[in-house]
Amino acid sequence: MNINFGIIGCGYIANRHAQHIQAHPEANLVGGFDIVPATTQAFAEKHNVTAFATLEDLLNDEQIDIVSVCTPNGAHYQAGMRVLEARKHALIEKPMTICKEHCEDLIKTALDYNRELFVVKQNRFNPPVQAVKELMLDKKLGQVYSVMVNCFWNRNEQYYLRSDWKGTKKLDGGTLFTQYSHFLDVVYYLFGDFEIINGITKNANHGSLIDFEDSGNFIFRFKKSNALGSLSYTTSCYQQNMEGSITIFAENATIKIGGKYLNTIDYQKTNNFDITDLPSSGPANNYGYYEGSMSNHDKVIHNVVQALNGREKIMTNAYDGLKVVELIENMYAVAQRID
Repeated sequence: MNINFGIIGCGYIANRHAQHIQAHPEANLVGGFDIVPATTQAFAEKHNVTAFATLEDLLNDEQIDIVSVCTPNGAHYQAGMRVLEARKHALIEKPMTICKEHCEDLIKTALDYNRELFVVKQNRFNPPVQAVKELMLDKKLGQVYSVMVNCFWNRNEQYYLRSDWKGTKKLDGGTLFTQYSHFLDVVYYLFGDFEIINGITKNANHGSLIDFEDSGNFIFRFKKSNALGSLSYTTSCYQQNMEGSITIFAENATIKIGGKYLNTIDYQKTNNFDITDLPSSGPANNYGYYEGSMSNHDKVIHNVVQALNGREKIMTNAYDGLKVVELIENMYAVAQRID
């Protein structure tokens, strides 16, 4: 069965969704809506689809099966609720919301109306991540001792000045939500839930451009394995992104998933089960003057189509989306600001 999509929020990431929806043999893009009419029109002309004048018009279109929510972070909740209440499935960009209670409301509404609720976490599809996931499922790593996450990126003045929502507490939410929720999701996907021990944050380099931190350090403990975990991050790398990595120290291996975007195996020493012959990774999302996470939206759209047709499980379900939001809220709750 072909799956018909609509899109709410017609900015850069919506174009990524549109590209892969239209390229999929069992998907069709009906149209989009943005609160800025000119943006809606430009999007519709670019992709040769309907420019919906109002959100109600899009949600009332009986052709549409599922709606991609590509609005700013802080608007995911309201848009997602409108989609589900219109009895349509929802695909929400990361983070699911910037409030755990809002995630719970979305999940309840999806259950009430028997609709599916997907969350975009495309880094789960990265070949090195999938390779380590297989090792975990096969129990080859043995006891996991510790996991260290390093996220060293650049977000410059232009990044914030060219946006009317990035850097704001209300619509952005914080650096962990916008820049690094993908990394926390991969850690949760591979190793399960964790308890935050302590953390510190600081706005070292972005001044009044942002309402929150640009750098932080956290220590946590995994509930299942009792392994230690740490996260160090900054968006103040000089001129360009430097690294996005997860290093695993375990009984039978030390493995570093690295590159800038968790797209390579940078180091491995294993008990005769080296990761080899990985499929090539796609390019990172390129925004012109900076790069984001891996561009696996084709795989996200394919999983949506397959899941709605009953052929695959949802790669990132609503509960997973909620857990990442909960973890970030817990991190900010314990963090000491040292500005």
